[in-house]
Amino acid sequence: MARGYMAEASKTSGERYGDGSRARRYGSLAPRVFARWGGPGAWRRGWFLAVLAVLLGLALFLHSEVPNTIGNLGSLWETFLPWGGVLVPVLALIALLRRSLIALVALLLPALVWLNLFGGQFTSKSGTGGDLTVVTHNVNAGNPDPARTARELSGSGADIVALEEVAGSQARQYDKGMAGAYRYHKRVGTVGVWSKYPMRDARTVDIKMGWPRAMRATVATPKGDVAVYAAHLPSVRLQFASGFTAGQRDDSAEALGKAIAQDRTGKAVLLGDLNGTMNDRALAPVTSQMRSTQGAAGDGPGFSWPASFPTTRIDQIMVKGLEPVSSWSLPTTGSDHLPVAASVDF
Repeated sequence: MARGYMAEASKTSGERYGDGSRARRYGSLAPRVFARWGGPGAWRRGWFLAVLAVLLGLALFLHSEVPNTIGNLGSLWETFLPWGGVLVPVLALIALLRRSLIALVALLLPALVWLNLFGGQFTSKSGTGGDLTVVTHNVNAGNPDPARTARELSGSGADIVALEEVAGSQARQYDKGMAGAYRYHKRVGTVGVWSKYPMRDARTVDIKMGWPRAMRATVATPKGDVAVYAAHLPSVRLQFASGFTAGQRDDSAEALGKAIAQDRTGKAVLLGDLNGTMNDRALAPVTSQMRSTQGAAGDGPGFSWPASFPTTRIDQIMVKGLEPVSSWSLPTTGSDHLPVAASVDF
């Protein structure tokens, strides 16, 4: 009886204070895990992955040095540059499966570069208020319901709206649908500007396309005059034989940048589908002299295309002589692009 009692007491004590064999068993787990990851093998495995990680980091950091001589590869990479960060967790997963310490360490390079380039986009930069609210929208020439699009834009509350890709067969529907909210408007070719404030000096801007796809007007706001540009740069194509064909887009960007540089109005807004991102070096004639409202005062990347699953921002609002307050994307209107909006201060 005493022996049984002592055994039971010993068992109870072991459960209360911890079983030594169990502690030894768990204590040996860490060395076993380290044995699988540690040792010279962990640093010898995955050198190819490590090289890929370093190359990815260099491609992110030196994106402007990726050559455009072959199929405009540099512009293509810069168009989708934020998505380069997706490769980091993919390579990290492979490195974990390979149990490669050298690859995991090498992946710190692209991860840190990506965070330096795009981490700031996910911090809140939007303010409130603003002296002027503007919207730009590629409405899609094949829009199945332009009347709905016009209603959505009229209800946006913007002071100025620029439209791109206004088909001739649908132009009157936009004119009629937006007339109630915007007293003043002017269309040139397939682009147009609608304004709550008086406009003057509306004219075509030659962007070397052979037909009008850009315009400029002076809008007299309560805070002063603003030069408003609406532009739709040529589309780019990704083709197997020729790569990323963007030559015409690049020439138009240069012409647009020259027109803006020669503008003597102190304050300017560019609204349009530029068929390129702010990272694309081909847009430097424009981006070098104007600020992106999304970059300065937007929350998140502000992707605008395609509307069904936005993966890039090719619709831009840029300013000169004005201070961005906030920038955001609007809900879908039936177009293949999302409208984008911004508020600015004088």
